[in-house]
Amino acid sequence: MTIIAAADGSALGNPGPAGWAWYVDEANWAAGGWDHGTNNMGELQAVLELFRSTAHLPDEELKILCDSQYAINCISKWMPGWKKRGWKKADGKQVLNQDILKELDAAIQGRKYTFEWVKGHAGHELNEAADDRARAAATAHQQGTAVDAGPGYAGGARPAAAAGGTAAAPPVPVAPEVPIAAEVHAEPGADFAATVYELELGFLDPQIRSSFTELKDFLHPSYQEVTRHGGLLDVATIGSLLSAGSSLPGTGQMQVLATRQISREMVLLAYRMKPAGTGTLIVSSWWQLGASGWKLRFRQETIEQPA
Repeated sequence: MTIIAAADGSALGNPGPAGWAWYVDEANWAAGGWDHGTNNMGELQAVLELFRSTAHLPDEELKILCDSQYAINCISKWMPGWKKRGWKKADGKQVLNQDILKELDAAIQGRKYTFEWVKGHAGHELNEAADDRARAAATAHQQGTAVDAGPGYAGGARPAAAAGGTAAAPPVPVAPEVPIAAEVHAEPGADFAATVYELELGFLDPQIRSSFTELKDFLHPSYQEVTRHGGLLDVATIGSLLSAGSSLPGTGQMQVLATRQISREMVLLAYRMKPAGTGTLIVSSWWQLGASGWKLRFRQETIEQPA
């Protein structure tokens, strides 16, 4: 039997009062939260608690529905590399939310699971149910009232964070997860900026950029890039370069300048980057939301001219 569940997180203010929830049906769900946390913490904690609550059924496969590509990519793509580097990113910085990620790494061992991305706030029944309960948990922490922690999963232990409806302090020091500029505008609860930021970091990861199999998963089929030297790249060109043993231009640490939602399906991320051996670059990345999630549609690097 496959257990199908939605997992979701919510943070009022992001960071702010935060909640998490997973939902299978009215008889099997759980929720909890913190007085202060982030949306991404809630997303990851929801998945962690789902694994914990079904640990008594180790042979059952989990199909986890998430509207957060950050959570999906953390667990299914980025976590192994982070773990090998001592829970550091390619730029040497500590991975955010690593306490939750380490617990997730332990919880998924030996389990059969798959993730499916679903579009949030689009009427998906299970996703909406998880979202409602995560937001209710966050609201309860905001108001200082008891969280409706739910029944848990039949036959399993109730999550410690849900018991009594009140969680302990966040498992990691909380700071804004993305240095988002004032230009950011989004509908309430949207976490597009954090998602796109983490995806861009993945795209810049040297290990990912050396493997076309991994890199192409970030790219829209119609992807184009204007390089720092005025060249033009597309998916086929990148594939040919990497297949021939060539490498893509080097990358560097990001300094976010602006993250702006252009429409419900398009986000612009602008940042400054200084790769080794070259001048400072101004980069514009356009991410498009489609049926398979956020994909990089267009990117341009421009060498910053001295003032």
